[in-house]
Amino acid sequence: MKSVPTISTADLSRLIAALDVQIVTLAECLVSPGYNLVMGGHPCPGIHYVLEGTGLMYLRNEAPVKVEPHTLVIVPPDCPFRLEVIKGDESPGATEPVTGADHMNIVDSVYRFTAGNEGPRTVLICGYFRTLYGASMDLFETLTAPIVEKFCADDRLDVKLKCAMDELVAQEIGYGAMTGALLKQVIIALVRKSLSSMNVWIERFAMLSDPQVARVFADMVAQPGKGHTVHTLAETACLSRSAFVARFTNVIGRSPMAVLREVRMRQAAADLAAGNMSIDQVIRNTGYASRSSFARAFRQAYGMDPSGYRESILRNKDVSTSSR
Repeated sequence: MKSVPTISTADLSRLIAALDVQIVTLAECLVSPGYNLVMGGHPCPGIHYVLEGTGLMYLRNEAPVKVEPHTLVIVPPDCPFRLEVIKGDESPGATEPVTGADHMNIVDSVYRFTAGNEGPRTVLICGYFRTLYGASMDLFETLTAPIVEKFCADDRLDVKLKCAMDELVAQEIGYGAMTGALLKQVIIALVRKSLSSMNVWIERFAMLSDPQVARVFADMVAQPGKGHTVHTLAETACLSRSAFVARFTNVIGRSPMAVLREVRMRQAAADLAAGNMSIDQVIRNTGYASRSSFARAFRQAYGMDPSGYRESILRNKDVSTSSR
C-alpha cells in the first residue's frame, strides 16, 4: 500500500515556491549499441533525461535501472554512474567501456560525451544543478539514493530541457534565470509524479522528513521578514522551546536562528540585485530592526557591505550588456 507523506501539501507548496534552482552545467550523452559510457561523480546532484533509445544505468551498488524514452533519473552528489547500451543478443557487461572524460567535446557551450559512432544511439540530456534556500542549504545535498520516474511525451519534459539547452547556447540576457526556471518546472513535475505514484521519495530529504520542522522551515522561507523568534517558531511547530531547537537542529543540521539568518541574507541579496529597493527597505524586508546588525550579518554571508554588493551586481550587468 502506498505510504502517505506526512508533510502537508500547503507546506510542500510553499517550500517548492521558494526554491531557487540553478543549473551548473548541461550536457548531452550519446551511447551507441555495444558501448558502456562511464561517468565520474559531480559535487552537485545530476538530472538525466532519456530522449531516445534504451539502456541500463548503473549507480554505485544499486540494481541497474532500465531506462527508455522519458525516463528521468536524479543522481545524488558525488555519485559516479555508467550507461550501458546492449547490442542485439549481447549480455550485460560484455559491452565496450568508454570513459566520458576522455571522449568529451564542447559544442555550442554544451558538453557532449560520446561512446561509439553507430546508430541508433541512446541520447540523454544531462545536467548538474543546485536547489537552494540559502547560500549553503541545498534540498538535494542529502540525497543518497537515485530517484527514478517514468514520464510520457505529454509531460513535455524534453521540451523544457531542450529549451534550457537552447538558452545556455544563446547566452542571452537572463539566460541563467531562464534555465533555472525551466529546470524548476521539471523538478515540480517530478514532485507531483512522486506524490501520485507508488514511489514516494519526498521524505528522503532531511528538511522534509519531519512535518513539524518542515512547517517551520516553510514559514521561514515564505516570510523571511516576519518577526520570527525561537519562541514563535516553537509555537508554529507546536513544541516546547527546547524540544523544538533540538529537533530542528537534528533535522536541518543547524540551529533555527542560524538557518533564519541565512534565509534572510538570501532574500536581502535578491532584493539588492533587483535594484528597486533602498537599503532601508531591504533591511525591513528581511526582518532586521538594526542597520548595523543587518550589515554585519550581510558582510559575514557575502564578504562585503550591502551597498558594495549592489554595486558589484550592477557592474556585472553593465559588463554583460556591453559585451553583446
